[in-house]
Amino acid sequence: MHKSTFFSKVYYTFFSSAFDREFQAVLSGKAAYFNLGNSEEANVVLLTRNIHRIEKGLLMKPRRQTFATKFIGETVHALKKTLASHPGSGQLSYYQDVLTAYFEATEESQDPTIVRSREQYAILSSSKQASIEKKVPYRRTNKQPITFEDFYRLCKRRRSVRWFTDQPVDRGLIDKAIEAANQSPSACNRQPFRYVIIDDPTKLAYAVKLPMGTAGYSHSITALIVCVGNLAAYFDERDRHLIYIDGSLANMALMFALETLGLSSVPINWPDIEDREEKMEKFLGLAKFERPIMCIGIGYPDLDELVAYSDKKPLGAIRVYK
Repeated sequence: MHKSTFFSKVYYTFFSSAFDREFQAVLSGKAAYFNLGNSEEANVVLLTRNIHRIEKGLLMKPRRQTFATKFIGETVHALKKTLASHPGSGQLSYYQDVLTAYFEATEESQDPTIVRSREQYAILSSSKQASIEKKVPYRRTNKQPITFEDFYRLCKRRRSVRWFTDQPVDRGLIDKAIEAANQSPSACNRQPFRYVIIDDPTKLAYAVKLPMGTAGYSHSITALIVCVGNLAAYFDERDRHLIYIDGSLANMALMFALETLGLSSVPINWPDIEDREEKMEKFLGLAKFERPIMCIGIGYPDLDELVAYSDKKPLGAIRVYK
């Protein structure tokens, strides 16, 4: 049965419900993306993705005089909607700087779509304030802020800590770590995740027991971070795994950042178990297109307690050159 796509479908349709929640989440995400659900969020996702696509066109070698004709119209329209609904959006200067650079780069193009979009954008950008720092493609410096040895020591230092002091975690430090995580790479810069932090003692006592594997040390965790993926960021099922890829990239940066701030962490697996999914959905008030990716327990490490050495595989066991 497992060798046949057809019979695999039959098995998971009639004999197993293991993927039911994923099916619903992916479909709910598509519905939200195509404005059947959270239309404002879908518009921001579309705008962010298209702006990043334009950025890639701007840095291409050689750069074409005419590009992005298939989506420049919808991009300008999406910007118009964002200006109307969220005029104070923190990313507006980024959107507008990139579009300004685009229309400067294509100013000689007579493509009717670009000409029409340029005219529409000119109206929208008439009140645009000058940016102190242009958020457009740039030439990076080769100066290294830290050495490899420093970074490797940080990698070796970061280990899962399960015993923390009872000192409450400063929310300002959590925010700083998330700001660092927010710089992680993300497919088309969509950043399809958000962080929910539980630090209220009563709520925390319940939340730390939702994932598996926390028995014996859950009471020691002083704050719990839940990374929540957003499937409304995608128009097609092909991208359904990106919430886990992009979320995990950010989570690793988050845990490194916590180490530099004197905090420690323990990443906690979130298995796809229906009754736990239901409890987490209700507890966090998640939409159907949102999925928990992982939980991270954090706190100030108790230096009197032990940490697993967690020796890693040798290089030769994980690396192959072709």
